[in-house]
Amino acid sequence: MNLESVAIALLFLSILLIVGKWVRRRTGWVRRLFLPSSIVAGALALAFGPQGIGRLPWEGVSDNGLWSEDVLSVWGDLPKLLISVVFAALFLGKPIPGLKSIWRQSGPMVVHGQAVAWGQYVVGLGLAMLVIIPIWKMSPMAGALIEIGFEGGHGTAAGLGATFRELGFEDGADLALGLATIGVVAGVLLGTLCVNWAVWRGHIEKPGQVDEEEEERLGEHENREAGERAGSGTDQTIEPLSIHLGFVAVSIGLGWLLLEGMVWLEGLLLVPLGWPELMRHIPLFPLAMIGGVIVQMLAPRLGYASLIDRGLMNRISGTALDLLIVAALGALSLDAIGANAGPFFVLALGGILWNLFGFFVLARWLFPRDWVPMGMANLGQGMGMTVIGLLLVRMSDPRGRTGAMEAFGYKQLLFEPVVGGGLFTAASLPLIYQFGAGPVFTGVTVVMVGWLVAGWWLFGRRPAR
Repeated sequence: MNLESVAIALLFLSILLIVGKWVRRRTGWVRRLFLPSSIVAGALALAFGPQGIGRLPWEGVSDNGLWSEDVLSVWGDLPKLLISVVFAALFLGKPIPGLKSIWRQSGPMVVHGQAVAWGQYVVGLGLAMLVIIPIWKMSPMAGALIEIGFEGGHGTAAGLGATFRELGFEDGADLALGLATIGVVAGVLLGTLCVNWAVWRGHIEKPGQVDEEEEERLGEHENREAGERAGSGTDQTIEPLSIHLGFVAVSIGLGWLLLEGMVWLEGLLLVPLGWPELMRHIPLFPLAMIGGVIVQMLAPRLGYASLIDRGLMNRISGTALDLLIVAALGALSLDAIGANAGPFFVLALGGILWNLFGFFVLARWLFPRDWVPMGMANLGQGMGMTVIGLLLVRMSDPRGRTGAMEAFGYKQLLFEPVVGGGLFTAASLPLIYQFGAGPVFTGVTVVMVGWLVAGWWLFGRRPAR
């Protein structure tokens, strides 16, 4: 692989994003599903690659379709690099309030979101042990696919591709990406049905209409926020983009140091006692997120807080996420999904049913008030994308009276560092690989039950109205 191949691969990704945007604007059903342009572009990349026209017996078309082997190789390697950029920028430029403030604003939302996320592991590992492993002899790591694909989304699924390959479950990355796509579509369709059911039952008022401008903003991806002007308030003696990329690089660097330190300490203290080497299987991106938190927390004390503009960080993260999704879908292997159609269907169905249970049952018991819009936020995110959660909140709380949007935002600070692409999401694969599905199933079940008991004791005790 040379620099020319990298440049050509990035050029194709950029052109595909433009075409994807054009297709989305002119295709009504795509807009109604709120599919981001990056997913549309990724579908086009897949269709014109070896999994699409490359399979047709056309003269003059290679087995790789329109893309060369070098381009596909670059696309396969990009996600593990770009996902660190996405996660490093996640909290840069965002004020990080104290734990008491976060809990006061979003305690029930945190509990419900954590319970649903850990429950995805419980369901996935349970299905793996009871059905998938006995029938299809698949790796027990399949039990983590629901949380990685649904709660983590396309970015996390693609970013863990190297870990899947390193641990001998190469099909896992493609299955996780497939589940992420199923989750996005199912989240919009089932979420809309749930909103209309809630209106019919009188739980909420009539859904709000999302105008075209709002739809465009929500539909692109979860890292863009309205009303922010890129580069405003930054030091104009240097190009704002340059210094923001510098902060992202510092965050990734700190994450790398943390990861290397964890690997070193594990080798020094635990491995001699017989502990398996887990840390070397952990990818960089969750530690890059912790590095970003450190950079943001030090900003006021070191006097560089005014240099970080959240709007520009959103755009850096958003660009990386767009390119990541297109590259990952373009390099997706449909053979892996077809060869594992049975386990794929079982996991998809199990994940969807659990998320619906989390909404119709758990949300009613864990939210003392306004359980529909509150539960809708976590239903949308639990199906694959934060933006789907935002969309469903807008539909179920059109006037913004319940505070669900604010609670959902605060919740991310206590949610994303752990699950949904956080530390445990990354650690789940090596943990299952080293200890097996049974012990990990026991652990995640204890955590899920702990969150449910704490939530019921603190906030529930009686069904919400």
